[in-house]
Amino acid sequence: MLLLISAFALGFLHGLGGDHLMAIAALSMDGGATTAAARRARALGVAMRFAVGHALLLGCGAGLIVLVGWSIPPHVERGGEMLGGALLIVMGLVTLQHLRRHRHAGHHHGAHHSHLPTMVGAAFAVSSLRAVVMLTPFGPHAAGQPLPLLLALIGIFAVGILASMSLFGVLLAGVLSTRALQRVGHGAGALVGVSSILLGIAWVATA
Repeated sequence: MLLLISAFALGFLHGLGGDHLMAIAALSMDGGATTAAARRARALGVAMRFAVGHALLLGCGAGLIVLVGWSIPPHVERGGEMLGGALLIVMGLVTLQHLRRHRHAGHHHGAHHSHLPTMVGAAFAVSSLRAVVMLTPFGPHAAGQPLPLLLALIGIFAVGILASMSLFGVLLAGVLSTRALQRVGHGAGALVGVSSILLGIAWVATA
């Protein structure tokens, strides 16, 4: 039971990684979402879809690989980190582009209804897949556990990810719907875009 609780807690903390939260924030920014309800709905939708994509690939992928006894080479993990950094840079640039465009044109696009956040969430899971397959987050004693328990640990780890990212989505939705954010307007979105680019560059440089 302690291992299962630990797996949930570790998954919860994993979901709160800075790269994950920045990606969700960057995807949630939309200069065309002028009402509090629209911003809230967008943030919640993006966070949920990102969480589902991330948790599904990490949980199901790691569980399947452990089940069949495969291994993931280290360069896949490094490639995943490079991909995550590159995606942060791209999302930051796209965020700034959307903000600039919507400043001059008041139309709204429905990207939060697309599958993009799900696919990005799955892409961010690649860098963590090898560590979960090797049971690194669960400590040195996990490897000796029965296979059903290992699969349960991975599944609960994924549930923890879903929980923390969904909670962040709720909090982000609350922030994006506040009147204070309406006053700072595009400045907040620009800050998220620039921060995403800088974090992405740092991520790629240290991968």
